[in-house]
Amino acid sequence: MAFAEPAGGEPVPSHGADPESAPRSWAPLLAVCAGYFMVILDVTAINVAVPVIGRELSASLTGIQWITDGYTLVFAGFLLTGGALGDRLGNRRVFCWGVAVFTLSSAACALAPNTPFLVAARLAEGLGAALIVPGSLALLQQAYPASAARSRAFGLWGAMAGTAAAAGPLLGGLLVSTLGWRWVFLINLPVGVACLALTMRHVARSPRRAARALDWPAQCAVVAAAALLTASLNEAGRRGWSDPAVLAGTGLAVLSAAAFAVRERLARSPVLPPSLLSSRAMSGGAVIGLLFNFGFYGMVFTASLEFQHQRGFSALGTGLALFPAVVMTMFASVLSGRLARRTGDRPLVISGMLLAALGLAGWAAAGPDPAYPLLVAPMMAAGFGTSFALTGSTATVMGAAPAAYSGAASALFNTTRQIGSATGVALGGSLLATATDYTAGLRTSMAVGALAYLAAAGLAWLCVPTSPTPAGRRKSGGHP
Repeated sequence: MAFAEPAGGEPVPSHGADPESAPRSWAPLLAVCAGYFMVILDVTAINVAVPVIGRELSASLTGIQWITDGYTLVFAGFLLTGGALGDRLGNRRVFCWGVAVFTLSSAACALAPNTPFLVAARLAEGLGAALIVPGSLALLQQAYPASAARSRAFGLWGAMAGTAAAAGPLLGGLLVSTLGWRWVFLINLPVGVACLALTMRHVARSPRRAARALDWPAQCAVVAAAALLTASLNEAGRRGWSDPAVLAGTGLAVLSAAAFAVRERLARSPVLPPSLLSSRAMSGGAVIGLLFNFGFYGMVFTASLEFQHQRGFSALGTGLALFPAVVMTMFASVLSGRLARRTGDRPLVISGMLLAALGLAGWAAAGPDPAYPLLVAPMMAAGFGTSFALTGSTATVMGAAPAAYSGAASALFNTTRQIGSATGVALGGSLLATATDYTAGLRTSMAVGALAYLAAAGLAWLCVPTSPTPAGRRKSGGHP
């Protein structure tokens, strides 16, 4: 096996002519997925703990909102910055920084004596998450260059998101009801330490491109755009879409995005070169990610409210009620990773989106007060279809980016997915709040989610390549 010396890093293996046959260790996958699972779990588990935290710390309503939303705002706002830092300084290094920041800030959250301290620690957690997530995909692409192994790795990486998102309320409810709310954060400590140890031991150092300057005006513009848009979407679910604060925040987000686009065209070293964004695979895959996160997380949010507020389920019972969707996400990701080598990505993404659309449409058509057993199949279809499509869409985006921009491509994909999640939750909450009948609002939300899945299927037909693209081989301006 020959070795290539990247700038500023230690030797990275360079495989021979038949990388498909080269055996690969799954230790890097375990390391990366541990960090990613920790990040996504923290997004959902906190929702169950917040009422108890508010009582014990005597938090105001504003304080409670910042405990939950502060993390999301920083996470979404700094994803592209985390990707750019990874490309410049090495993705493994930035990933480890993120895990360290996330783990230490989780400890600070667990020890928080008051609300302001907890909010500050949650903001630091969001920053750690923004450094972890872009590097996770870039490190998987680096560790598994063979298309078959990479597809399986991306599939399991995607399963972590669905599992953590849906298992969060279950685990959070269990911890809060038995050990107390501080254990929602303490559980991150052993996971973070294990993730760091595995990464340092089993993940090769990434190339560093120190000559690439960070364009700070562009970074500030994209942070402002993502944070303002996420904040506006979160507030829309509570205040309504016509509220002046929501409209002002949305307008400022659009202006910030426009400033980012202008700066990118003028910058010598742009965060995302225009030629890269002109790739149908890159831009289309990112929009597909936005649409299926919109559908899936909108479904999880509205279903959680339905089970707790209308059916009287406890937090733990709600987690158990959502468990069928969790099981399907795990199974579908593994299956799609295995099938991608034979079928290519396009059939998997299209079929997954169509199945998920059928599931949400089935819920919408189930009637005003369907029995829970009638909802199991729609939830399973949505969970399976979303996770089945995630592997192919991830491979599409990462395959469209040259190796020098793998961190930025990962950040773009995860930023659009985060925006999709926030939009799905905000619109679902708004539909429930404004509908004359709660069940009518729920069914409308499910129907809108089904339409988003159908749009993603149509976009996949146009943008997803018919066969897998070896990572890093496509030029930045290429088309599928």
